[in-house]
Amino acid sequence: MVSLRTFFTSITSVNSRRFLGVLLLASVFVGQVDAQQSIIPRAPQIAATSYILMDAKTGEILVEENADIPLPPASLTKIMTSYVAANEVTQGNVSLDDQVHVSVKAWQMEGSKMFIQEGTQVRLEDLLRGMIVQSGNDASVAIAEHIAGSEAAFADMMNQHAELLGLNNSYFLNASGLPMPQHTMSARDLALLSKALIENFPSHYAMYSEREFTFNEIRQPNRNSLLFRDRNVDGIKTGHTDEAGYCLVASATRDDMRLIAVVMGTDSTDARAIESQKLLTYGFRFYQTLQLFENSEVLSTERVWSGKNNAVDIGITDEVYVTIPRGQEDNLVRELVIDETLKAPISAGQVLGNIKISLNDQVFYDGPVVAMEVIERGSFIKRIMDFLHLFFLNLFG
Repeated sequence: MVSLRTFFTSITSVNSRRFLGVLLLASVFVGQVDAQQSIIPRAPQIAATSYILMDAKTGEILVEENADIPLPPASLTKIMTSYVAANEVTQGNVSLDDQVHVSVKAWQMEGSKMFIQEGTQVRLEDLLRGMIVQSGNDASVAIAEHIAGSEAAFADMMNQHAELLGLNNSYFLNASGLPMPQHTMSARDLALLSKALIENFPSHYAMYSEREFTFNEIRQPNRNSLLFRDRNVDGIKTGHTDEAGYCLVASATRDDMRLIAVVMGTDSTDARAIESQKLLTYGFRFYQTLQLFENSEVLSTERVWSGKNNAVDIGITDEVYVTIPRGQEDNLVRELVIDETLKAPISAGQVLGNIKISLNDQVFYDGPVVAMEVIERGSFIKRIMDFLHLFFLNLFG
């Protein structure tokens, strides 16, 4: 078998032998491997109104059902509340050490509570844990009022963040998730929000893995039972109301792969954990996250005409990850196509071709390759010599 790295290294020395300036790596590679068809069973049946399974690194959707239907999110709303709070802390607008005044409204909140007292001062970091670990509705309102002045103003901030994140089926009216008309989220939006939270605020996300929190000598366990059942799970949030049913957003890592599973509208606390575990097990068993390219990775060195330099490095500027069937890395087909004739001047980052990665007719990546350096125009004599060289090459084929 030929690995991704070995294959690209092996073709670099023959890049100049292009037919009409096109290097078709796939034709070389296919002859070197005996690709084995990957066998992936159908996704498990999930007893939920809506669900989705996402690779957190690539955003690839592995399983979904009714994922874009807006539904009551219950306490899953608090993921957005914590996202906004984490952003405000990062921006320096508030501090984790802030002493937050507890209003009558926060103290009187119904449902799950952190048990803060009206008129007292509570550190913002404690309120965040009370909201994340204990799912405190009182903590959610206290946080919202501290950051925005009122819960209604904070809900407006939530909706603005939702728009920035591309959450097209979410609308927020409060910070806690208590039922209100039109207060909805979709499973896909919850997965996207969780992905953004994990990527943008990793230290804040770490709170979601804490199994218990004690405040005012009242100890409460994390309601996410998967934290106690599966050592790979490190978040994220449960929710329940009569309207929403039992909901769970779960995230886990295994073998350098992170998955996010969302289930909404299950029948019980056990059901939401069981259905989420089904999704995670399926994803880890049959898929893997693969890094195709590193930052500023050079894939090819190509001839340049009329330039101060005779060659240019061509590659990928950013890291590229894909989600593929597990064990199929060496069977990927790579096809690199370079523009027919490269002439100076060439600017760094200029698109000079395309690379496609596929398996069994399924395309996993299709994107541009660019110049990794600047190639300036050569002298007048150099340009004339290269013009004549190209003329005779084209003349005699």
